[in-house]
Amino acid sequence: MVGVFEVGAVPFNPDGWGPPDSTAAAVSTATSLPLHVPFAPFSRSEKLGRIADFTRNFASSAANPSNRPSSRHGLGNPSDSPFDFTLDLDAFPLANPEDDYSFRLVDAKPPPRPKFGPKWRFNQNRPQLPQRRDEEVEARKREAEKERARRDRLYNLNRSNQHQQRREAAIFKSSVDIQPEWNMLDQIPFSTFSKLSFSVPEPEDLLICGALEYYDRSFDRITPKNERRLERFKNRNFFKVTTTDDPVIRRLANEDKATVFATDTILATLMCAPRSVYSWDIVIQRVGNKLFFDKRDGSQLDLLSVHETSQEPLPEAKDDINSAYSLSVEAAYINQNFSQQVLVRDGNKVSFDEPNPFANEGDEVASVAYRYRRWKLDNDMHLVARCEVQSVVDVNNQSSFLTLNALNEFDPKYSGVDWRQKLETQRGAVLATELKNNANKLAKWTAQAILANADLMKLGYVSRVHPRDHFNHVILGVVGYKPRDFAAQINLNTANMWGIVRSIVDLCMKLNEGKYVLVKDPSKPQVRIYEVPADAFENDYVEEPLPEEEQVQPPTEDAEGGEANVTTNDVEDKEIEAQT
Repeated sequence: MVGVFEVGAVPFNPDGWGPPDSTAAAVSTATSLPLHVPFAPFSRSEKLGRIADFTRNFASSAANPSNRPSSRHGLGNPSDSPFDFTLDLDAFPLANPEDDYSFRLVDAKPPPRPKFGPKWRFNQNRPQLPQRRDEEVEARKREAEKERARRDRLYNLNRSNQHQQRREAAIFKSSVDIQPEWNMLDQIPFSTFSKLSFSVPEPEDLLICGALEYYDRSFDRITPKNERRLERFKNRNFFKVTTTDDPVIRRLANEDKATVFATDTILATLMCAPRSVYSWDIVIQRVGNKLFFDKRDGSQLDLLSVHETSQEPLPEAKDDINSAYSLSVEAAYINQNFSQQVLVRDGNKVSFDEPNPFANEGDEVASVAYRYRRWKLDNDMHLVARCEVQSVVDVNNQSSFLTLNALNEFDPKYSGVDWRQKLETQRGAVLATELKNNANKLAKWTAQAILANADLMKLGYVSRVHPRDHFNHVILGVVGYKPRDFAAQINLNTANMWGIVRSIVDLCMKLNEGKYVLVKDPSKPQVRIYEVPADAFENDYVEEPLPEEEQVQPPTEDAEGGEANVTTNDVEDKEIEAQT
């Protein structure tokens, strides 16, 4: 049964504050006070404790009468009252023995401040739970967590070191075998390239050859939801002719139009050399007062690197569809077919001064125009380069040149971004990932577009139909950029690009007549210049013939009487078919 607590009568003072002055009121008040309530006088400086405790267990005091003190104040037996604290005051004696059982002091000292870090300072004012966890247990848990984090960190570090060693063993190989009779003349670290700068005036067009088809604007509306299959163009010929095999460059050299000759691919490789990771090589021939920059037959410059600047290791086996070599062949195959599929192909072409200089009459050639442009390096030195554009489009009743290139996705687990899910909603994140994994390839494409003075560069996003199917692909999207704006976006400085070319040209012009090779070191950010015999790199295909299933028809004689360069389309198709 719950007890009823009666407060009693409270007298009313109509004349002011406090109890009334009349004796009768005082007597009536005294008689109405609750019984068995201990009273003790106190001053304002003293601290009060509890007034009443209704949670006390009165049964224990009744069971132990010996522990119950006698009534010291004439109040009978106060131990059964919620207002009695006499049993608790035995452990806290006061200075005045008369007040021991009528008043209780409260410990008001602040709790000790632990020295275990800042979070305890913020938590010390929070109400504590009835059952606090043991601090030793918490300390042991924290130590175990730190030890586990340390082990994970060491494990991940060892894993990354193993991957780096695999990557170096797999792809960090020299693009050309350095022979013992070669004489190394100089080595240039890439750190010196970053400080170079050179401004060139606007170039002039000496000649434009070939024919261009119009770009199909419907490809700009492709999304991953309405993807298009990538077609194959085996009947169209693609030419990868080096500098000295170009009949137009030979003619311009005989006419003394310039002293330095190259192609846009070779110049872009030099301009973007500090971003390169894979090894590459360029053949340099000094003939009289002229300088020719060439590439070897079957050079890596004809292929497109994939994941060159990525930290994710690629499979080591060369016959693996995701190895560096297989992906390079696949990327070149995709890039060629993409550049022809996005055209209108209705027979309407834009023709220029001369036809394609590498095609025979009646051959079906890819849509390409070669712009032979001349830059002035100084008063006595000019540079002529063959630059390529793949298409043309009418903008405001004016023809604009386009370069067409394709990025390829082979397995989302290597890049960490699934194009089919992110390309439409997070295109910037996809491009940022490609800039991280393929910085050198994108910089070279941008440099080639700037050299060709293209008004627009189109980047296609091409992915495999299935990650294990490297022969069938789909186009997921096409995006256009202005070359100079894109160069600023990827931090590609035009003045620094020409500064690198000018330094290499000045160095080579000081050499004697002969043949040299510029090789990017396979493991260090530097290039080396070797002096090689005059007949070097001329018998590569004789010493290492292609397998029968990869051999193509023998090359035909061109109009100049020399041997024409073999197209690469059929060879790449057969290489991919052989891998499947």
